[in-house]
Amino acid sequence: MTTTVDHDAYIAAAPVPFQPSLRRLRQTLARALPEAEEVVAYNMPGFRIGGSVVASYAAFSKQCGLYVLPGAISEHAEDIAAAGLRATKTGITFSPRRPIPHALVENLARAAREAATP
Repeated sequence: MTTTVDHDAYIAAAPVPFQPSLRRLRQTLARALPEAEEVVAYNMPGFRIGGSVVASYAAFSKQCGLYVLPGAISEHAEDIAAAGLRATKTGITFSPRRPIPHALVENLARAAREAATP
């Protein structure tokens, strides 16, 4: 397995249909978390504040995922359901045909930041 060195390399190696969605997701997260450092952790691109990765994303064979701290998902469960997306305790899966709304990404990122900040 190849180790990803940065966000650009990760997106370039992702399946071509997912690359535009991943670029938009990265931009939205960077805008919502301007103080965060871009990192790669567990071979996924993410955004770290202090010692916590508060948001990360990934591409798989059939879908993409956004991962945030658990409290952020539960806080926005109704918004996630209203967008027609599926969520786990820490993640939301989406596809280019059913993208995750930018406003929801911003709200999840901010909630994750608050959960990570004591």
